[in-house]
Amino acid sequence: MDGTDWQQARQFARIAGHPLGPTAVPLTAAIGAALATPLVALSPLPAYDAAAMDGYAIAGQGPWRIVGRVLAGDPEPPHALPGGCALEIGTGAVVPAGADSVLPYERATRQGRMVSGEIESGRHVRRRGEDCAAGTEVLPAGTVVTPAVLGLAASLGHDSLAVHRRPLVGVVITGAELRNTGLPAPGQVRDAIGPMLPGLIRAAGGDLAWTVQIADDRSTLVDALRRHDSDVLVVCGATSAGAGDHLRGALEALDARVMVRGVACRPGHPQLLARLPGGRFVVGLPGNPFAALVATLTLLAPLLGRLAGRAAPAAVTAPLAGPVATHSRLTRLVPVVRIGSAVLPVGHDRPGSLWGAASADALAVVPPGWDGAEVELLPLSSVESLTPATALAAA
Repeated sequence: MDGTDWQQARQFARIAGHPLGPTAVPLTAAIGAALATPLVALSPLPAYDAAAMDGYAIAGQGPWRIVGRVLAGDPEPPHALPGGCALEIGTGAVVPAGADSVLPYERATRQGRMVSGEIESGRHVRRRGEDCAAGTEVLPAGTVVTPAVLGLAASLGHDSLAVHRRPLVGVVITGAELRNTGLPAPGQVRDAIGPMLPGLIRAAGGDLAWTVQIADDRSTLVDALRRHDSDVLVVCGATSAGAGDHLRGALEALDARVMVRGVACRPGHPQLLARLPGGRFVVGLPGNPFAALVATLTLLAPLLGRLAGRAAPAAVTAPLAGPVATHSRLTRLVPVVRIGSAVLPVGHDRPGSLWGAASADALAVVPPGWDGAEVELLPLSSVESLTPATALAAA
């Protein structure tokens, strides 16, 4: 049985939950969260008529008599600048009322207390509110708070932001064969999923709350799923139907509602999305590392983005150059690199290997019976506070 169509599974994950409650946080604590309300200018930008160059604020026709100096941080001059007068001025300083423009030093000729030069009226003055007026909505709700957003919010007079709470994620890694350090002995393997997940969770909008590693034991897994200190539980391994795979039985024992039971894709078919009584979500990832990465981008990332209140990312597409083996029923996820405006498969894409993904810019989504059309891309950037689509679009 192939499972849920890949696009449908991703959409199920996106609409399964609702954004978590908004909270007001200081600017420094908002990075990576999503705006719960639109960002509105509390003050005009610029907040006052400001000099855009070092030079002389001038009024009327020249030559001009220099009557004083004003620098950035100085209060606004108390009187309007009379015609025929100039005020030496620094970049960012308040331009006095009556001034027509700012004559830059490099275009000015000064002799004693007089200055002359040619300048178009209105030049090198940033007028109050010319970028935006007070009350202007500058960013919509759902925007991810990046460093640039923080700077913009500060410039508009904000000390705090209303953001959606980032979902807390608990991770359960299953498998007695897993080793966390050193070289594995025969019958053992190094855990590759555990080190990979924190960055993926953070990039998708969540915060890692805890990680536990357990053997392939149903009762122990049930106990882990009963923990209530997270919004989403991620189980690595145990999603298939083998003798050591206990996730489905554990979910049944807990009366969970399974929304996605397997996805029609390669790799990553044995992935799972469920909801426990009380509202916590469970995402099951396959035990093979590349398959787990695919499942993370298919189910976990859209779910976390929704819970975090992030706007759905716009699709990014590109032509796919180079040979790709398609499947008649399954969506293939293929590591690719950008070559100009197209993307090229990098190979090394077996379910148990992250070599291809580590070398790639994105995963190309190759639908069943692909006809050569442009393919959707799932960027592999884990840059803090960027949505995947935004990260690749900015590249």
